Amino acid sequence: MKQLTKYFSALFLAVTLISVVGCASTTTQEGTGEYVDDSVITTKVKAAILDEPTLKVAEINVETFKGVVQLSGFVSSQTAESKAVEVARGVRGVKSVKNDMRIK
Repeated sequence: MKQLTKYFSALFLAVTLISVVGCASTTTQEGTGEYVDDSVITTKVKAAILDEPTLKVAEINVETFKGVVQLSGFVSSQTAESKAVEVARGVRGVKSVKNDMRIK
């Protein structure tokens, strides 16, 4: 019985450690908390673009990874491109903005 208790304790400890390490982030993969934070930032950037009357939210794709926002898509002018970057930088939590938009 004592041997069985030790076995289950070791198994429980191993599963717990694997679970905790599985939620940690690496340089190429987000942890659970970072993923949630990035989802919130993405939503806020999309809402800010929607609130800007000179921009069309359907033209601009927004992705976030560890606080870095990437804007892509096709916009109608250089002014729209610059405004989208400016709006994204103004959102709380954004560390930097990568501009991959193209003018159509």
